[in-house]
Amino acid sequence: MEQDVAVSSGAIRAKNHTAKWLTEVFQPPVVVTLQLLISPLAGDGFPETIGYGALAALFVCVLPLAVLLVLVRLGKVTDHHVSDRKQRAPVLLMALGCIAVGLLVLGAVDAPKSVIAMVLAVVGGVAVLAVVSPFWKMSGHAAAVSCAAVVSVLMLGAAWTPLLLLVPAVSWSRVVLRAHSLAQVVAGSLFGGVVMAGIWWILQGWLVG
Repeated sequence: MEQDVAVSSGAIRAKNHTAKWLTEVFQPPVVVTLQLLISPLAGDGFPETIGYGALAALFVCVLPLAVLLVLVRLGKVTDHHVSDRKQRAPVLLMALGCIAVGLLVLGAVDAPKSVIAMVLAVVGGVAVLAVVSPFWKMSGHAAAVSCAAVVSVLMLGAAWTPLLLLVPAVSWSRVVLRAHSLAQVVAGSLFGGVVMAGIWWILQGWLVG
């Protein structure tokens, strides 16, 4: 009996450890940063244009995350995943402010349209999450990884289809950690993979051609 309990406890610890690892490694700032870094691939001049993707990531991910970590340290926000639903809208609005400044800077330096298209797709996602968050905690992790996986396949080809397996993996981690319900990760996955990726697809065709 004791051995069975020990085995069961070990399995639970292993499951929680795996879930925490997936949640941290594929958190939205990391995923969106990688997405922005590869965004110049959709236009001409890569890899020389990767600096524009890095500049976009600075305003879209790095600066908002830095401000968020300061807020966490000051006790204004519970944690860097913003687990408290009521705190999400102000944090997301702060992120939108940083992104707006970033778009102005990207426009001033004549950044590739493919980078602008990706940033605008992210803006659409963040804006919707900001509106929904006070009422329902749709999964930002699921939305980010789903959008990035679908965009990668559309941009780089069918060989990258295995990336789609990250969507159920990351969604599972959020449910295991009790950060979201099944409905919230499903909604996030569909929102990211259909709506956000769809916005990118439309903007990519319109701006880049």
